[in-house]
Amino acid sequence: MTRDLVLVTGGSGFVAGHCILKLLAAGFDVRATLRSPARESRLREALKEAGIDAGERLQIATADLLQDDGWDAAMSGCAHALHVASPLASAAPKDEDELIRPAREGTLRVLRAAHRAEVKRVVLTSSFAAIGYGRVLKRPYDERDWTNPAAPGLAAYPKSKTLAELAAWDFVDGEGQGLELAVVNPVGIFGPLLGPDLSASILLVKTMLEGRLWAVPRLMFGVVDVRDVADLHLRAMTDPAAAGERFLATAGDFMTMQAIAQALKDGLGQQAAGVSTRVLPDWLVRFAARFSATARQAATPELGRVKNATSAKAIAMLGWQPRPAAEALVATGESLLQLGLVSPPRP
Repeated sequence: MTRDLVLVTGGSGFVAGHCILKLLAAGFDVRATLRSPARESRLREALKEAGIDAGERLQIATADLLQDDGWDAAMSGCAHALHVASPLASAAPKDEDELIRPAREGTLRVLRAAHRAEVKRVVLTSSFAAIGYGRVLKRPYDERDWTNPAAPGLAAYPKSKTLAELAAWDFVDGEGQGLELAVVNPVGIFGPLLGPDLSASILLVKTMLEGRLWAVPRLMFGVVDVRDVADLHLRAMTDPAAAGERFLATAGDFMTMQAIAQALKDGLGQQAAGVSTRVLPDWLVRFAARFSATARQAATPELGRVKNATSAKAIAMLGWQPRPAAEALVATGESLLQLGLVSPPRP
């Protein structure tokens, strides 16, 4: 068995691409899963533009989270696996199972294949969405906390991440005994893009830069750089102490959307002229939610809530040191601008 081969699922994704870069730079060989072989050339080109010509050190396997075919072949010979692939809709799905089913079933497919292949450890990319929703705490959220999937008004995405992670822990406690599991729970992920596919967090910055948010709702969330998320995956994969542990990833205290907008303006100057720091009153967001799907996404139980979380565990146990949140946000804006993905704000 090749002990330095690592499987990365969803290889064309934002986080997965940076995990592949980090693994290759650290001396590992990588096998990445893609739903379509047609995505391989784009992935290799993105890695090359980021400074690494992967060559034969990157293998490609075709596999889909909703299909059994391909997972045993993808996992064969791998020492570790990073299960990064997971559905994330830019808009709320009409049926929550569109997110929940592939997240939960896909996670179990990957873990079962890893167990059959005698993989040593799987690192699962979960989310703060599996930690900090559906219940209100006065202290910062940490790895002890779980989102309540039965909470009224809980959106499909946090429910999907919670149910998928719970299923993963149940698996290694039961039929998957002997397989090590570590979980990374990032907050909102920002940072430099490796291509034109945009996650929801990157779309937020793009929308702000284009001046399409004339004011921001009173929401707050954590920020972390994708490069630091990839680094935490590597640490969780290699550190013996990480087996059986969750690691919340946030670059310091949570930020309001107004503070995020101000960080973009401070860091990008005139290039962020279209970014608004005006704040929408809560009542106006709720009123607009009657007519606008975008406003409905903002008019959640999170509107107006003050919340926070801590990465003290990852810092103390694994020596993880994230970049400042403002740096991650500015890197996102710079990347969008360099790739020509920002339309000029309307006069």
